[in-house]
Amino acid sequence: MLRQLQSVALAGLLGFTLWADAQSPVIIPRPPSLDSSSYIMMDATTARVLVEFNSDEAKPPASLTKIMSSYVGAAELDAGRVSKDELVPVSVNAWKTPGSKMFIKEGTEVMFQDLVMGMVVQSGNDASVALAEHVAGSEPAFAEMMNQYTLSLGMTNSYFLNSTGLPDDGHVSTARDMAILSISLIRDFPDHYALYKQTEFTFNDIHQPNRNRLLFLDKSVDGIKTGYTDAAGFCLAASAERSGMRLVTVVLGADSEESRIRDTKKLLSYGFRTFETREVYDGSEVVSTARVSFGTENEVWLVIGTPLTGTYWRGRANQLEAEVETAEETMAPISQGQELGTLRLKIEDEVFATVRVIAEWEVEESGFFSRSLESIGRWFGSLFE
Repeated sequence: MLRQLQSVALAGLLGFTLWADAQSPVIIPRPPSLDSSSYIMMDATTARVLVEFNSDEAKPPASLTKIMSSYVGAAELDAGRVSKDELVPVSVNAWKTPGSKMFIKEGTEVMFQDLVMGMVVQSGNDASVALAEHVAGSEPAFAEMMNQYTLSLGMTNSYFLNSTGLPDDGHVSTARDMAILSISLIRDFPDHYALYKQTEFTFNDIHQPNRNRLLFLDKSVDGIKTGYTDAAGFCLAASAERSGMRLVTVVLGADSEESRIRDTKKLLSYGFRTFETREVYDGSEVVSTARVSFGTENEVWLVIGTPLTGTYWRGRANQLEAEVETAEETMAPISQGQELGTLRLKIEDEVFATVRVIAEWEVEESGFFSRSLESIGRWFGSLFE
């Protein structure tokens, strides 16, 4: 079927602030040089990848694993299968879990929400195991739940064997998957995500600060999680929001705590300085029209129906174009909301977003006499082509 393309420049139409005039070259800085062996930065709203290196290389994720454990916990709370104030028995297995601890005691009961705080803020392995056993009956069964979520969230290179991130052959993830998970947590459970910015938590009179030092160094940072094992190196997933733009970074395999902080700060500084994220359409604007054949109307307006946000280089808003692709003609009847084409938001050959365009109203099929006249007109028209 023949297709038609319509391109519209958006800068003047949408009133963007231009960072350079049309005659001035836009200088795009190079991404920073980092020491971490794998990293990625994504915009949390559009999920556009802004910087990446070895982002699909499978590595031990250490305690970044607990982001998924807390995601599962948040999903259970949201579904009503557990409650924040219900008491969770602490097993010997949870109590004996090595590594970082919340310092729960075997034979006691701890509120579910306290376990969440101990896992998120204090990175307690004991809290993670106790939560996993309570939700799924055992830690291996909980890991199966975690892996089911990897499939639904599109984490294609992750496989979890425990709830803590303690070393286990085959327990792996990637920088990209951890960024996808982090964005999903922020989007799906914002109230739960708010716990990640807590700078301290006290349990049983034992006070521990949040292990994410960036919370104390950068006020725009409100999460997410640190991790370390000998096999994984120093890891950090972070998120920051400035002027309504949220970025998510993940660095894996740094050689020191200072290095993972330094690399994350470099990424965030580069991202906020170099890119901008803006709503381009609120969803109600007419983006194009489609020709209608054998209908009570000969054209229909096209909209996207939902807001469209783009992430692009600062200083290039004046080059934004919306390219709408539709069929050369569409046969009536057409229902309101029917998909009739595609809109691509682009600068030159780089596409930032692709969404469907839909009919703004219904177009009924015309009557027999009108259709016959239109058919005859088309036949005569074809004789002179």
